[in-house]
Amino acid sequence: MANTKSALKAARVSERRRSRNKPIVSAVRTYVGKAAKAVTAKDPSGAPAAVLQAVKALDKAASKGVIHPNNAARRKSRLMKKLNAVQSS
Repeated sequence: MANTKSALKAARVSERRRSRNKPIVSAVRTYVGKAAKAVTAKDPSGAPAAVLQAVKALDKAASKGVIHPNNAARRKSRLMKKLNAVQSS
């Protein structure tokens, strides 16, 4: 547990931010998971829509500062790479 006054306040602030960010991170994980499943299932109609929804959620989380922009970019890149591989084959 924190000892100083400033450390106690930092712990409170951190908890507030965590509780505010948790639903956003959870939604991002859900959308990315659904998109990944759609891509691996080679669903031709649902996969692009699911990937677009995941990209939108990642962009939104990055713009709010919930996840790092490079993290969002990396995850979007990997999703798009999988989608393009499935669509080309």
